[in-house]
Amino acid sequence: MADTALAETDTGAAAGHLPIARLVARLARLIGSQGPSAWLVGFGIVVEMAFASALPFSLKFIIDDGLIRGDHRLLIAIVIALAVGGLAVSVIGLARDFVFARLAAAALGQLRARLFAHLQRLSLDFYGRSRSGDVLGRFSNDLASVETALINAIPWGVLPALDVIANTGLLFLLDWRLALVAVLAWPFCLLAPRIFARRAVAASYHRKQEEGALLAVVQENVQAQPLVKALNLQGEATRQFDGHNVRLMARARRVGFLSAMVERSAGLGIMLLQVLVLAIGAWMAAIDMMTIGTLTAFLALFLNASLSLAYTTQFVPTLVHAAGGIAVAPSVTDRPGAVDLPPLVHAIAFENVSFGYAESELILRGVSVAIPATASVAFVGASGSGKSTILSLLMRLHEPSSGRITFDGMDLRAASQHSLRRQIGVVFQDSFLLNTTVAENIRLGRLDATPAEIEAAAREAEIHEVIVQLPEGYDTLIGEHGGRLSGGQRQRVAIARALVRDPRILILDEATSALDPGTETAINATLARIGHGRMVVAVTHRLASVVDADGIHVLDRGGIVESGRHRDLLAQNGHYARLWAKQSGFQVSQDGLAAAVTPARLRHVPLFDQLDDATLDLAAPLFVTEFHPQRRMVIQQGDDGDRFYVLVRGAVEVLVSQSGEAPRRVGILEDGDHFGEMALLRSAPRMATIRTLMPCTLLSLQRRQFEVLLQHAPQLRARMEAVHCARLATLSTA
Repeated sequence: MADTALAETDTGAAAGHLPIARLVARLARLIGSQGPSAWLVGFGIVVEMAFASALPFSLKFIIDDGLIRGDHRLLIAIVIALAVGGLAVSVIGLARDFVFARLAAAALGQLRARLFAHLQRLSLDFYGRSRSGDVLGRFSNDLASVETALINAIPWGVLPALDVIANTGLLFLLDWRLALVAVLAWPFCLLAPRIFARRAVAASYHRKQEEGALLAVVQENVQAQPLVKALNLQGEATRQFDGHNVRLMARARRVGFLSAMVERSAGLGIMLLQVLVLAIGAWMAAIDMMTIGTLTAFLALFLNASLSLAYTTQFVPTLVHAAGGIAVAPSVTDRPGAVDLPPLVHAIAFENVSFGYAESELILRGVSVAIPATASVAFVGASGSGKSTILSLLMRLHEPSSGRITFDGMDLRAASQHSLRRQIGVVFQDSFLLNTTVAENIRLGRLDATPAEIEAAAREAEIHEVIVQLPEGYDTLIGEHGGRLSGGQRQRVAIARALVRDPRILILDEATSALDPGTETAINATLARIGHGRMVVAVTHRLASVVDADGIHVLDRGGIVESGRHRDLLAQNGHYARLWAKQSGFQVSQDGLAAAVTPARLRHVPLFDQLDDATLDLAAPLFVTEFHPQRRMVIQQGDDGDRFYVLVRGAVEVLVSQSGEAPRRVGILEDGDHFGEMALLRSAPRMATIRTLMPCTLLSLQRRQFEVLLQHAPQLRARMEAVHCARLATLSTA
């Protein structure tokens, strides 16, 4: 996230909290940028500081001249001058407060805008490792801390600091010897607060991390309330919240104690210094080294300076909270002198490209591939093979760790991001529609698109006829996440949004994976039609949608292991052929709510690979169709299992929780995968939780049905025990 001061990039604070001195400098620049208002506030501060120093300084003349020497005219003049000055300072102070309130509001508005703009510049890897609740919490909490620091800056920071400077000068004017004692002792009084302040800033940074994590837990719980209620997870949710709450309380205690120590240690040093100055000053007055008036004025000024110094140290904890924010610089930025890319003519090429968030954990390894400007290509492979990373690098959402990507021969890092993405239209698995009109959702693809261009894009995406039947046509509000439209309609609106850009490059990121078979077939036909004359780059785990691609690249463990057309890859009988076989052998209804498996396909399941044809013919009809919407628990770790699943369409995540920790993902299963074998053999607790990542069609086999098969094939029991041992070994190493 942006730093909490000005949402500016700062390499020195790129991974942690912002030093207090740098925060103060940036706040000063923010206020100074407000123009004449800042000068008016500065004038008011100087006037107020001058009167605050003149009042105790006048005691020297009031006592020595006005009282001891009896100069009553001088005494009256001083009193009148102080009365007039006090009235004038009060009026000026009120005016200064009014101007500063307006100035602070404007500065905070500017800060919010800068912070939000910085969020738009941050690279995708930041959002990949940050939860939305954490980002929202930091945005609100960090801004609130800076707002508090800014509002209290004058009365608790600027004025006291100026008072210390002015009073110190007057102390030397009264008696340089005693002033020298005071000034030389001040650094020692502030040494301890400086030490505690550094620790307090770091502690405040960690506390804000915990605050963001806690808010993320609350946000996730609110969104998952149907699941919490259905599975009686209230106790588990409370336990997780309590764990975060306890950690946050511990962080808050440490911040509170260290912040108090900043103030307390400074106050103790100042108090001891006051006693020292009083003792030395009294001794000097007793031996006639200074007058009573000078001593009184000196002590008053010194007390004023001490209180101002105390106010400043009390303001430090406020700065601690404001400086405890995180500073993150974008990992993808335009180089100085970056050029705009002309329209694509020849090809985009990956040249020995590797990528990983850490050198020891590369996601892609030495990928080299050329994509012609008007070709349709697909990247396929098992989950985690690196296919989605290919798209991220192509769109410059990430930069290669090594190697390069060229655009008609030019390294993408030498070009501006805007000129690249201007030529790209992208359709994601999630359509990402906003709660506004159909027209405005399409216009997001190109903000200056005319109504005629929006309609043309909708016609090309084959959604125009549906739109005109809506209550308000193109001006119909589609609800949050496009809830008033069906899944296929939402995806066609997303396609229209991509087409209104008239892109040279069309990117499809699992664009039809979450749709039912009938809708998927229709939209694939649309995508094939609109792809003519463009570069089309698709990533999918469902091979049936890319059989007509000009080129298919198969990834495994971060590298391209096979390339070719569908027919040629099947003939190689390698990785692609095995993926195709795993996804074949199912019959699915057009709406995805009914499915069946062929006996031949069952033979590819390890449990059934040794059965004869007659037993397979008996087993296939025993499977029952189950349909689960997105983010639905299929099985829960610890529950007793009674059925085995084959995933026909969709994707699920495998979650494992150990020793009361939050569940962690250990794998993703996709079309053709299976899980839950041991539930067929015995009533044992599930070893993992399975949750859908998209709408899923599954086939399940219950234990009582499986017992029929055991009567015909007793060897299945030994086979299942072997599979169970292998699964346990996999989970233990995950």
